[in-house]
Amino acid sequence: MEENKMEKHLTIVAAIQVGFSIFGILIAVVVYTVLMNVAGFVNEEEAVYVLPIVARWVAIFFLVISIPGLVGGIGLFMRKSWARILIIILSVIELLNIPIGTAIAIYSIYVLVQDDTVKLLNGKSSVS
Repeated sequence: MEENKMEKHLTIVAAIQVGFSIFGILIAVVVYTVLMNVAGFVNEEEAVYVLPIVARWVAIFFLVISIPGLVGGIGLFMRKSWARILIIILSVIELLNIPIGTAIAIYSIYVLVQDDTVKLLNGKSSVS
């Protein structure tokens, strides 16, 4: 692929990673808020104890899986070579997120393993 075309694909991968990471962070906030509010309205003793614990752990889980994608996506926007490795690793894990995550992962891996992408992120111009 030519360098200009690869830059577009790289920008698309970065945008997708940032977008889905922000979506994951929003899910964490919504789940935490909803479960904490439900805990305030429930009159059962066990639910009042359990719901805040579940709210925290679910929110932490979504944050832990979302923040690396956000960091990697921003790194790709800034054309940092370390971001390529991070997003490849995250994409391999994301393959298990069928069907949307798998499609995104395949596209991300395809773009990030291209020689032109490696050259672009290492600051070298394409030879093609």
